[in-house]
Amino acid sequence: MGVTPSKPGEGSALQRTPELYLGTLVGPSVFPLGAPFWDGLLTVPLEYPWGQERVEAACQCLARNDRVTGHLAKLLIHMVWTIQEVPTSPGVPIKAINATRFARIFLKYFIEMFNADVVDHLLLSELHEHATQIHKPDQNVIELVIRTLLEFVGTADVNVRTYSLHLEVVNLLLVMMSTQLHTGYIGAPKILHPFLEPALTQGIDLVGPFVRKLLVSFITKLPVPSGSAMYLAYNQGGILERMTVVAASVLSTSYTNLVKGKGEVSKSPLADNSLLLLLVLVHNIKVVYAEENGEKTDADSGAIDELLPSSNATGVNPFRDALETLRDTSFYPALLNSEQVDADDLELVDAQITSALKIPYGALFERLSATVADERSTLLLYSLVHGNATFLEYMLVRVDLDTLLVPVLEVLYNASRCNSNQIYMLLIVLLILSQDASFNACIHKLMLPGVPWYKERLLPRTSLGSLMVVILIRIVKENLSKLRDVYLHTNCLATLANMAPHCHQLNSYASQCLVSLFDMLARKYTRLSETHAHGTTICISEGDHVSSEIPEEVPTELHIYTDFLRIVLEVINSILTYALPRNPEVVYALLHRQELFQPYREHPSFQELVANVDTVVEFFSVPLKSIDGHCSVERVLDAIVNHTRLWRGEAMHTFPQLRFTYEEEMHSEDFFTPYVWQLVVAHSGIAWDLDSIDLQRGPSGTYNNGPNNGSDQPPESIDPSSPTSLQRNQTLSGTAPASWKPV
Repeated sequence: MGVTPSKPGEGSALQRTPELYLGTLVGPSVFPLGAPFWDGLLTVPLEYPWGQERVEAACQCLARNDRVTGHLAKLLIHMVWTIQEVPTSPGVPIKAINATRFARIFLKYFIEMFNADVVDHLLLSELHEHATQIHKPDQNVIELVIRTLLEFVGTADVNVRTYSLHLEVVNLLLVMMSTQLHTGYIGAPKILHPFLEPALTQGIDLVGPFVRKLLVSFITKLPVPSGSAMYLAYNQGGILERMTVVAASVLSTSYTNLVKGKGEVSKSPLADNSLLLLLVLVHNIKVVYAEENGEKTDADSGAIDELLPSSNATGVNPFRDALETLRDTSFYPALLNSEQVDADDLELVDAQITSALKIPYGALFERLSATVADERSTLLLYSLVHGNATFLEYMLVRVDLDTLLVPVLEVLYNASRCNSNQIYMLLIVLLILSQDASFNACIHKLMLPGVPWYKERLLPRTSLGSLMVVILIRIVKENLSKLRDVYLHTNCLATLANMAPHCHQLNSYASQCLVSLFDMLARKYTRLSETHAHGTTICISEGDHVSSEIPEEVPTELHIYTDFLRIVLEVINSILTYALPRNPEVVYALLHRQELFQPYREHPSFQELVANVDTVVEFFSVPLKSIDGHCSVERVLDAIVNHTRLWRGEAMHTFPQLRFTYEEEMHSEDFFTPYVWQLVVAHSGIAWDLDSIDLQRGPSGTYNNGPNNGSDQPPESIDPSSPTSLQRNQTLSGTAPASWKPV
């Protein structure tokens, strides 16, 4: 060799070691795309044990030299070429796996250290043509890479041969999207997201199969094949990074409270990370607005709040569109066999079948039911129920809704141990379901033999509807005493209001809980009223003069609890007006605690509602007077049931049904983007640099930590259109996605 160092591929086997190839890649020597060096680099053994310190040093070295060598862009181009060869090449795609994992490691370092500057290493220009040997108007490297990765995931089968490559591609895409972790705020300029922005511009022909394949991976939950390259490398100590969740014990950023690394090795990493990638891509938005000439232009800045309210601004997300257009695999055959389809429509239906993105709803429903306790599945469930109307319809017609709802209610029962974001998502799912009358009727017909996880008391032979009422009321009660979260109250009470007219044979415990909820809210309302009635004053100093004669305004909290108390009275009234004969236990509970309503008979906000309660109490008190001896529960219930035959309800004041619907607010990404990345950091198995994460501040530099900006106090004022103000046929907007509320 002499004193001149040899290049890879020019000498002995010693010179062709993985260490030498890596050193050459990151060093100052320039290798063109066609050099034999690249073949040698990409055929290094997958099981080679790279040390973490060696990898970090290599990243630093590449950062110093890449502007001259252009090796990062060349590596990505070779990755594209090797991935494109996979469908026609036999055996394990070692070159593609190596190229993808090298790209992931180096891009992750560049994004964490330099973020926007990574573009300088990848965008083709005249200065870099000599390095890449690709000349305009050939494709931009980033565009080429994004399209290749999306196409591979969407079209390539997952099997023993390709499992490792699929996982590496999914992880690489997660790393590419992670620029959001380092921009400091939601809606940063698009130049800071060089990979996300091109992804959001892809067409449905490319994005649709990609989204479908991610869902299929989630559904099938394939384990790491024992014969795959990843399995062999993992068990022999290889691969640059182990598939473990890395979480530091002490973090220096505010992300500390969000990361909950469990130190677990996923048995199905492809399924888990496919779901995470899907959530990242679905819950994003690309802002475009139309110029006066009618042409659409990208928003070049992060001023999403300024653009979206404009009449010519729209949010674009092909991944969300694809998720919303997914259909059941049995949907179109059933449509073809339907007698309602005219012969003239068959051609259109056949075209829909050919172009439709189809997935087995049954398998998806079962997978969600089995994993809904996991936050990632919860968020997917929300995304489907809110965004995909056909999947929602599919759920509503299933006769085994308890398969999904019982696990959901169990999570809500243990709400104090869960991330508050997950609780928001599940409550919104229930609110959306409760908008359907058939759902409200169905849940009272589904009988559960028992609820073993409910510890306060035994619940034998309980309807799903009664259990749902109990859990929702339990959440409200706990929230009243601890969290005081207005939005959580509103979601629970809105769902109860939607359910009320359809209640059927509500059991004794659920009926008692409903009345005790009124009692709890009434006591809180009374205390607030008395505090205000005592004439609390405020002092204002003007020079040497101090005035204490200006009374405080009526506390906002009093307005809030007035609304809440009225909603509960409306719930009770709806049951009495529309479902009294079917709910003797509710009548019994009202008779038992009738004194609770007496203080509100003359209250202008409640008197008409309380008057209806009094009418029912007076009517059903009549047969009780004729009961001789001890009035046991059984005898009283028998008397109520018998007297129900005489009930006509003419004396009742009938109110229009109080109905609530959910609508995702305009800037939902303010909530979802940080929440999804919280899940990615905690569960992806990628060793993120936690010190470099900065996604907690808005453009103004202020924290955005929840509906009330992280405060435990109610908002300073009540907007008539706010979810905390009672309105009939009301839409609840942004009750969870309004903003990010970290744990």
